[in-house]
Amino acid sequence: MTTTWNWESGEGLLGIDDPADWDAAYARGEARIGTAAIGLAFHCTLAQASPRILKAMRSADRGQRGFAYTAAGHAARLNGELTPELYAALRTEGHRGFAETAVDDTLTFVPFRELPPWFKWRKVASRVEDKLEVWRLHITYAAEDLRKALRGRRRSG
Repeated sequence: MTTTWNWESGEGLLGIDDPADWDAAYARGEARIGTAAIGLAFHCTLAQASPRILKAMRSADRGQRGFAYTAAGHAARLNGELTPELYAALRTEGHRGFAETAVDDTLTFVPFRELPPWFKWRKVASRVEDKLEVWRLHITYAAEDLRKALRGRRRSG
């Protein structure tokens, strides 16, 4: 199946299903290893994909690093868990930048009881932040409605 994967253009790499092919491409210094890591997350076991996703997270290419974090998010979605090494890499990056979506996917698709402590804390903090934002919006909309109502009274009165 290797012939359908174009490492230069990236075409077909989301279909990569052989960790040995990924390893060979990594050893050759291929540029699109993050893209291929997403394919591994889709088609391989978590144990097979995880070390390769971690290597792709250290890529010199910012775009490919971003794809590696996307692969981690997909792994969380598809498996309902991550390896301790992937949890550590996401925690190190934090809930911002490259890891933001991957952390959000982990918080959404991994059961709370299975999350490591930092992720449990992040989930609780995220829920509190969301609730505070909802309250802020309610207050903002209520103030706007009151302002419009008072403006309308002055004009009609």
